[in-house]
Amino acid sequence: MPGPLPAGAPVPADGALPPSALTAGAGRHGFGVYLHVPFCAARCGYCDFNTYTPAELGGAVPTGDYLQAVLAELELAAKVLAPQPPRRVDTVFVGGGTPTLLPTDDLARLLDAIDRTWGLSAGAEITTEANPESVTPDSLGALRRAGYTRISLGMQSAAPAVLAVLDRRHTAGRAVRAAEEARAAGFAHVNLDLIYGTPGERAEDFAASLAAVVAAGVDHVSAYALIAEEGTALAARMRRGELPYPDDDVAADRYLAADAALGAAGFGWYEVSNWARSVSGRCRHNLLYWTGGDWWGLGPGAHSHVGGVRWWNVKHPAEYTRRLAAGRSPGHGRELLTDADQRVEAVMLRLRLVSGLPTHQLTPSGRAAAGRAAAAGLLDAEALAAGQAILTLRGRLLADAVVRDLLP
Repeated sequence: MPGPLPAGAPVPADGALPPSALTAGAGRHGFGVYLHVPFCAARCGYCDFNTYTPAELGGAVPTGDYLQAVLAELELAAKVLAPQPPRRVDTVFVGGGTPTLLPTDDLARLLDAIDRTWGLSAGAEITTEANPESVTPDSLGALRRAGYTRISLGMQSAAPAVLAVLDRRHTAGRAVRAAEEARAAGFAHVNLDLIYGTPGERAEDFAASLAAVVAAGVDHVSAYALIAEEGTALAARMRRGELPYPDDDVAADRYLAADAALGAAGFGWYEVSNWARSVSGRCRHNLLYWTGGDWWGLGPGAHSHVGGVRWWNVKHPAEYTRRLAAGRSPGHGRELLTDADQRVEAVMLRLRLVSGLPTHQLTPSGRAAAGRAAAAGLLDAEALAAGQAILTLRGRLLADAVVRDLLP
């Protein structure tokens, strides 16, 4: 089940931001919109995302109420940003949950409302997530005609036994077929998500998953190590001894296998867990997050960031809808990021990128730590000499530890 939200400072009923947040105008480093769809047909055993099944909502998914509430939040957002509105929307990302449980007409209507509110830039990246079993050739064609340019499909594995442990509903070959259908529908940018390190997964299982991804002809792959999040069914099974806990050494071997197989197929890493065939295939919305851009998060539990202020909405769809129906912000809490906070986040996020982190953003002790990391083979020594901290392959395996060392 979804975990609790942080408390934070109260969000005003009208959602107003402090004047300092809008001094330079929203979106001075890019502006995106995230739209959270908190509905799934069933809950996967490893998932602790803010999602709800029909059974958890009393037997029905309130899609109509949800749509009206999101449109109401969009109106509120326009008022809040009116003093210094974004010049345009560069990216839209519809995530979940399973966004494609909504009628395609609703997904089109939401995109049109965002366009009418702030205007989509020419060439804007418009992404939706989807489960492989939740799309068809017809629905994919309708999404493409509505303006969606990129789709991210939750594949996780090509091994039936691994999918069963993860409680995934789709069959082993369905994700690849969905990716092929998306490409046939006109999506130039298609991502497949993989999870590695699932209990019982063999090296040959993961190799087969990588081969299937490459054969699918997609231009983007995300691969994440399994984490047994507290409160999930999978973590409960591990506590009871039914399944072993993930093994760090196995996860490292899987990561190396992914980088080798994807590199041989023409993919290049651009973030520790993400590979693309070309620069144009990189997820621009996620890059907005990782490089300090602004975005407004619509929907239950969605997070936003504008001008150094971060806030997050109430999580449950019923409370989210109730607040907006009453003319109130759905914000649960917020924080004003200090210069020190933003420096820490820049190190944490930019170091994970292939472009790396300018060393002038480090403290003197952080630069000394970077020198030690380069000597240990964790940072590229040549790039560091030129003023950029960039992880080596070994450094990517130990990225969290490198970040901690660079933040004394």
